[in-house]
Amino acid sequence: MSERSYAILGTGALGGFYGAKLQKAGKNVHFLLNSDYEHASKFGLVIESKDGDFSLTQVNAYRDVEKMPQCDVVVIALKTTQNYLLPQMLPPVVKDDGVVLVLQNGLAVEEEVALIVGNVSIIGGLCFLCSNKVGAGHIRHLDYGQITLAEYANDYHPTGITEKMRQIASDLEDAGIPIILAEDLLLARWKKLVWNIPYNGLSVILNARTDELMSYFHTRNLVEQLMYEVAAGSKSCGRIIPDSFIQTMLDWTIKMKPYRTSMKIDYDERRPMEVEAIFGNPLRKVHSSCVDLPQIRCIYQQLKFLDETLTASKANFSL
Repeated sequence: MSERSYAILGTGALGGFYGAKLQKAGKNVHFLLNSDYEHASKFGLVIESKDGDFSLTQVNAYRDVEKMPQCDVVVIALKTTQNYLLPQMLPPVVKDDGVVLVLQNGLAVEEEVALIVGNVSIIGGLCFLCSNKVGAGHIRHLDYGQITLAEYANDYHPTGITEKMRQIASDLEDAGIPIILAEDLLLARWKKLVWNIPYNGLSVILNARTDELMSYFHTRNLVEQLMYEVAAGSKSCGRIIPDSFIQTMLDWTIKMKPYRTSMKIDYDERRPMEVEAIFGNPLRKVHSSCVDLPQIRCIYQQLKFLDETLTASKANFSL
C-alpha cells in the first residue's frame, strides 16, 4: 500500500469527495476546511454516492495550513476565484520534491502554481464529476467521477506519461476513482473546456440545468456550436480536438442526471464565478493567434456583467 500522504486544500463537493474516497481506501489524508471545520472535526464526512454511501467518522481536519503536516501530494480543490490565497497556502504544506495536483477548471492554472512553488512536480487533474455539497461535511455524488491526469511543463510542453503520474493514478485507482493518463496537459485542458464553456456559461445566463439545455433544439444547437468554437481555439494553440470527442461530450451529458453546474451554484449562492479561468484565459490565449471566438466572447461579456453587478450589490448591501 502507498505511504504517500495527501493534503486536500478545499474540502467541498470535489475535494471532499475525492479526499474521502482516498481515506476510505486507507490513504493518509489531511483536510483543510473553512466553514465546515467544527462540524467535520466532531462528526467527520458523509458521502452519498451512486456508487455506495459511506461515512468517515474521524478525519484529520484543519482550518490553518500552518498546522498541517507537510504532505507528499497537495490537492488544490479550491475554486480558482480563491487562488490569490495559494502563495500563503501552498509553501507550508507541500514537501520538497512533492506533487501539487491541480483539480481546477479553466486554462493556465498550473502556470500560477509554478510561480509559487519550486522543486515540485505539478500535475493537472481534469475532473468529470457531478457532485454537490448539500450540508456541513455532507457531499452528494450524482454521476461520473473520472479524472484525467497530465503533468505540467513550462509552456505546456507535452511530457508524456511520467512516473509521478503513474504513482498518483495508482493511489486514486485504489480508491475506486477512474483515471485516464494523458500525454499533453494543454490538450486535456482544452478538452475539458469543451464541456465547461457551454454548460457553465449557459446554465447561468439561461437559468437552466444541463438536462434543460439538452432538451430544446435551439439550446442544444448553441451548446454544440460553442463546443466547436472551443475546438477552434484549441487548434489555434496547436492542439486538435476531433469531432468524435464533441459528440461524446454531448452523449454523456444527455445521459447525465439533471445537474446544476458549479458556476450556476456559485451564481445562485451569490459567490464569485470562475469567469476568468474558464472564459477569460482561453480568450487571451487565442488572442495572440488572431483567432476570434465570437460566441464565447459574447458569453464571457455577459458573465462579467453578472459577476460584477453581483459583487457591486454585495458591496452596497454591506454598507
